[in-house]
Amino acid sequence: MRALSTALLLGVLAATPVTGQNLLVPMDRQQTDHLKAYGLTYWVLERGEQAEWLLNYRGGSFLLPDQEGVRREAMLRGVRFDALGAADVARIRGTVAEGNMEAVPLEKAPEIAVYTPPNSTPWDDAVTMALEYAGIPYAQIWDEEVVTGGLSDYDWLHLHHEDFTGQYSKFFLTYSGAGWLQDEVARNQEVAARLGFSDVPALKKGVAEAIRQYVVDGGFVFAMCSAPETLELALAAGPVDIAAPYSDGTPVDPRASQMLDWARTLAFENAELQTSPSVNAFSDIDGHQVNTPWRKELGVYTLFDFSAKFDPVPAMLTQNHEAVLPDFYGLTTSFHVDRLKPGTIVLAQEGEWAKYVHGNLGEGTFTYFGGHDPEDPEHQIGDPATDLGLHPSSPGYRLILNNVLFPAAKKQKLKT
Repeated sequence: MRALSTALLLGVLAATPVTGQNLLVPMDRQQTDHLKAYGLTYWVLERGEQAEWLLNYRGGSFLLPDQEGVRREAMLRGVRFDALGAADVARIRGTVAEGNMEAVPLEKAPEIAVYTPPNSTPWDDAVTMALEYAGIPYAQIWDEEVVTGGLSDYDWLHLHHEDFTGQYSKFFLTYSGAGWLQDEVARNQEVAARLGFSDVPALKKGVAEAIRQYVVDGGFVFAMCSAPETLELALAAGPVDIAAPYSDGTPVDPRASQMLDWARTLAFENAELQTSPSVNAFSDIDGHQVNTPWRKELGVYTLFDFSAKFDPVPAMLTQNHEAVLPDFYGLTTSFHVDRLKPGTIVLAQEGEWAKYVHGNLGEGTFTYFGGHDPEDPEHQIGDPATDLGLHPSSPGYRLILNNVLFPAAKKQKLKT
């Protein structure tokens, strides 16, 4: 039956004359599957074709070449598209030219890497789930590839719930008897020893430094959950011991917070460490402190509206069909605004906390998105995977996929 349906579909497509010049993939509320629309656009770029991202036009729509193969792929993915003639394209370009919009050429499908343990599963983090659902290929890399220069093979790197302070997300005291944590400890200790590091915190600091250099050299980093906060703390720490004794066998330096070097970080500064091994928090960067007695309740966060012509990068990263989104917890859920460096751009905010931030370092960029899973606000260890087939128009997952396509944009002189 499936083969027959495919044959019928191909027959219909073959009988349909291709008379337009472009296909518009609308990204407003009329789109049937927003997330797979990103995958379709990536697929077009992968085949050497060019596309355009129409910033602020109908939710950040895509303009693709009108080819039989593109139509077929869109239909197979369940992505809505509209065929446009020359007059239609001219009208859209006129609208874009006159309004707070911009047409950004997309030229090359970026090479994507996800930093994740070798035994991880696709539902371990939201970005991997988004890539799988959208049909965007990616490579999995881990510590050895990072510290030996393997990041240079990739345009875009994702980090999720890794603890770059080397403290196993401070789950050690609570879950010390759990098999999954014992496996994680053994795996990290083996890698640290094999790569010549004295302990796991030293290994993770080395990984953090390699990631920082990757950004300086022109890489794009996107991080969620605990990765943004712990990456920055590892960079600021340098030789200072900030790890609990269970992770490296030595006590935390009593003056650790005062000895951090914030010149080494990307987005944050002047944070106070949480040094108690029994408190499941890293510092006061995170506003919500989800696993502590002073946990804050979730609200909503609001995407800021940027000028597409003068600030195309933040405009790209905030394209959406919704402006106000429900918040969701992660080991790091949000970022205190007064802990942000002056050059860091806030893309979305919930009250006094930034939810989504972006900035530049050297030739590259970093983007941090607080929280673990945009469609699972209270995610717990062992919870079932989120089925994105139930959330094909998730505005939170759209923010993730904006970041995936961002490196495909034609390089130009930008304000930010």
